[in-house]
This record gives sequence, structure tokens and C-alpha cells, in this order.
Amino acid sequence: MTLVTKAIISAFRDLMRFRIAWIIVWPIIASILFWLLVGYFFYDVFSQWIYVLLNETKISEWLKNLESNWLESFMMILIDILVFIPLVVMTTLIITAIFVMPTLIKIVAKHYYPELEREYGGTISGSIVNAVVASVVFILIWLVTLPLWAVGAGIVVPFVAASFMNQQLFRYDALSEHANKQEFSKICAENRYSLWGLGLCTSLIQFIPFLNLLAPIFTALAFIHFGLGHLKILRAERNKALC
Repeated sequence: MTLVTKAIISAFRDLMRFRIAWIIVWPIIASILFWLLVGYFFYDVFSQWIYVLLNETKISEWLKNLESNWLESFMMILIDILVFIPLVVMTTLIITAIFVMPTLIKIVAKHYYPELEREYGGTISGSIVNAVVASVVFILIWLVTLPLWAVGAGIVVPFVAASFMNQQLFRYDALSEHANKQEFSKICAENRYSLWGLGLCTSLIQFIPFLNLLAPIFTALAFIHFGLGHLKILRAERNKALC
């Protein structure tokens, strides 16, 4: 069993075992309320930005050729939703990574990796910077690939964006308390494709109605198990080499 598969199975098991209902719900509620407020006060500004972006693509031309006011309005609402959902998902993931991860790490480490010493290679500032970088790239992926929706290829965009966001955001926080900087760099360098694979697998649940409520916590748990599992193996190999 690969560590990616093991991490996913462990994350599902922990969702059933841990009493984390409030941990699951409050980041989502906070994200939705935040973007609803932002949308309420700055809707005109956002709409103008969307129109500017659409004017750079064939989508705007296509909307004008519909010759149907209600259909054009419906399509604009749909575009607003396509923008709103990624923002909510991104914000929920960031809240989970910064505020919820320490609690989850404590629970997972205590139950499954009690022998791992904490070397605190990561910092709060590092976590915030990592979250900002992940968010900026996530938004850029959506903006740059917006024209792909006009040709039907946009269906792959959410998966690529979510995969990047998951692996970039959670790999740092999953190891920040236990691994030192050298261990973190080694694990990330040697498991680049596995991290992307885990990012893709965990992103799939984000697109399943109702189950996507569990997605941020599930993703966090999966990356914690993956990171700490690799750290355990790395330190065991290092200790064996020293003997």
C-alpha cells in the first residue's frame, strides 16, 4: 500500500472517529459569510472586472450574439457562481491550514505518531506566506485559463487548480511542527509527484455535493498522515544508517 493510499484511508477513518463536527463546519460558514459580504459591498466592482476579462475572450461576443436578455443574465449569474465557489473553497482551505491544522496535527500525532519528536522547522509567518503564495497562484490559474471555458476545455481547470492548492497549502503545515527544514525539503523533493497525486485525489471530494463540506478537513488529515508517515520512515532510515 502506497503512502498516498494509506493517507487517504487514514483520513476517511479519522473523519468517522474524531469528534470534529464544529471543526468541519465553521471554516466553511466563515468563508461563505466573508465572500457574501464582500460581494454585497463590492458587487459592481467585481462585475466590472468580470466584464473586462470576458471582453478579452470570445465569451463576451458569444453572450452578445445570444439575443436573449434572460439567457444572458442567466449566463452572467452562472459566471458569478463559477467565480464565487473557487473563492469560498480557497478561503476555507486557508482557514483550515492556518487555524485548524495545529489541532488536527496534535490529534493525529498523539494517536499514530507519538514517537516523532517535534523539531519545529516551520513557523507561523512561513505558513502565512505559503498560504498567500498558494492563493495567488490558485487565482492566476483560474484567470489565465478562463478562455478555456469557451472551448469546453475548462472542465479540467478546477481539478488542476484544486490539486495545486491542496499540495502547496497543506504540505508545509502538515510537517511544520515535526520536521526540520532539511527534512521538509527532502520529503517534498523526493515526493513531488506523490504530493500532486494526493492533491488531485483529495480535490475530487471538493466537487461532490454535501461531501465537499468534509473536503478541507479530509484534505488536511490526508496530508498530515502523508507527511508524518514519510517523516517517520525518513528518521528510521537515518537512525538505521547511523547504527
